[in-house]
Amino acid sequence: MLQLYDLAGIYFRAFYAVPASMTGPHGAPVNAIRGSLDILARVIADARPARGVACLDVDWRPAWRVELLPSYKAHRVAVTEPAAPAANVTGAALGSAVGAQSGPVAEAEPDELSPQIPVLLEVLRAIGIPLAGADGCEADDVIGTLSTREATDPVEVVSGDRDLFQLVRVTPTPVTVRYIGAGMSKVQIMDVAALRDRYGVDGPGYAAMATLRGDPSDGLPGVTGIGEKTAADLIGRFASIEGVLAAAADPASAVSSAVRRKIAAAADYLPVAVRVVAVRTDADVQLEPEVGRAELPREPADPAALAALVAEHGIGGSVDRLLQALAER
Repeated sequence: MLQLYDLAGIYFRAFYAVPASMTGPHGAPVNAIRGSLDILARVIADARPARGVACLDVDWRPAWRVELLPSYKAHRVAVTEPAAPAANVTGAALGSAVGAQSGPVAEAEPDELSPQIPVLLEVLRAIGIPLAGADGCEADDVIGTLSTREATDPVEVVSGDRDLFQLVRVTPTPVTVRYIGAGMSKVQIMDVAALRDRYGVDGPGYAAMATLRGDPSDGLPGVTGIGEKTAADLIGRFASIEGVLAAAADPASAVSSAVRRKIAAAADYLPVAVRVVAVRTDADVQLEPEVGRAELPREPADPAALAALVAEHGIGGSVDRLLQALAER
C-alpha cells in the first residue's frame, strides 16, 4: 500500500487537538509536532503501508484557482509585509519553497504553529519519510496526482478534507480515504461502497456534489438553497454539473421548478466552481528524496540528526511511537 498524508491538514488538526501548554525544553509549544507524529504513528500502525509520502502545500491558495473564483479561501488571507519565505519550507530538493509565503499575502496561521512546521519537516527528513510538493499547487493536487498515476499498489489517502473523496476509485488500482476529520477515535475508511452508501455518488460524483453544495471553509458559496441531500440527488440522477445544468435548462426534465430556478441563478458560477473544486491530477510533483519508490523506512535515515531534534524539542515519546510503527510493519 501507498499512504499519502495530507500533512498541512494533519498538523493543523494536531495543533488544535493537543494543548499548546505542551512545550519543549526551550519553553516553546511542540503540540503540533508531537500530535502530527502521533497521528502518523497511528495510521501507519493501522494500515501497515510499505510506502508513504507526506504531501505539502507549495501554494495554499493557487493563483489559477483565485483567477477562476476570487472568493476562494479569501477569508483565510492574512495581509503581511513582503518577507523571506516562511519557515515551513521543505528545501531546495523539491525545487521550490513549499508553503513559502514571501509576498504580501499569506495564510492566517496561529503564531504558535508557524515555528513548529519546519521542525516537523526536519524530523520527517531525519526519520526518512518522503516529502512531496508541486509548484503552484496545494497538497490536494499533489495527492491527486500521485494517487491517479499509481499503477502498482493500492492507495490510501490520510486526510480530514472531504474534498479528497473525489479520488476514491476501484480501478486500475484502488484508492480509499482514511478520513480523520471527526477525530482519531472516529476514523472512517471511505471506499466506493461507503461513498455510495453515504452520499449516493462515486468519487467524481462527490466533486460535483460538493460544487453544488458549496464549502464556506474554502470560500465556495455553492448554489443558494441547495444542500447536501439535494445536491447528491441531482448528481445521482444527472451524473455531472454539465448534466445538472442541461436538465435544469430542459423544460421536459424531471427537475422541480424551485430547483430549476436555483440552478439557473448559478449557471455562470457552476462551470467555474467545478474546476476549482477538482483536484489536479497532472501536477509536476517533486519528491524528496528524488530516487526510489517512496518506501517508508524501518529505521531512521539520519539517527544523529533525529537524536539532536529529539533532545532540542523534547519529542522523544512521539518519535519513538512513530519509529515503532514503522519498524513493526
